[in-house]
Amino acid sequence: MIVEAREVSRSYGSTVALREANLSVAAGEVVAIMGPSGSGKSTLLHCLAGIFTPDSGEVWFDGRRLDTLDDGRRSELRRTAFGFVFQFGQLVPELTAADNVMLPLLLGRTRRKHAERRAAEWLERLELADLGGRRTGELSGGQAQRVAIARALVTRPRVVFADEPTGALDTLTGEHVMDLLVGLAREEGATVIVVTHDARVAACADREVVVRDGRVFDPYATGAMR
Repeated sequence: MIVEAREVSRSYGSTVALREANLSVAAGEVVAIMGPSGSGKSTLLHCLAGIFTPDSGEVWFDGRRLDTLDDGRRSELRRTAFGFVFQFGQLVPELTAADNVMLPLLLGRTRRKHAERRAAEWLERLELADLGGRRTGELSGGQAQRVAIARALVTRPRVVFADEPTGALDTLTGEHVMDLLVGLAREEGATVIVVTHDARVAACADREVVVRDGRVFDPYATGAMR
């Protein structure tokens, strides 16, 4: 397994977000995490990505413990081994589309010319070759989300974490964005973990798990309720 949560619990004050959650994701797998608002699914995603540290339990990535790493090492992993796509893209508005795609490469000290070439390649793959010079405010929602996908994949990550990546898009645009995300990730050999409440998005995954009241229900796991 490339990503695992083992008995992970996490609370915000007196509010319990996760209760001894277990999840295992194989390399190259596309997994959809579903559940109602407030169920804990985004908290689970953030724990798996090393953004949040669980109160108890363990998070593993590629055979090593993730939750016990210091902030610097977890940040390095998020720059190099993980890619992220969020509901509203979270692009840097002051930068152009091309600069946004280059950003994780430059943060990883890639030479600018190589970063420019890689960004141009990804913008072309996502049918955005002529929009690289535009700032995010000049892009449609679907275009901005495709830029976010390019940014997530440009570093050739091992795992892509997507939190409601189509939540701000209309149905047709959302389906197109999801098809691109899953298709390109498969081409790159990346694992995808996507949080969604949309059954159409989940249908793109190899497997669905459900989070209810902080507990993970995985129909493929022995014992079902974890």
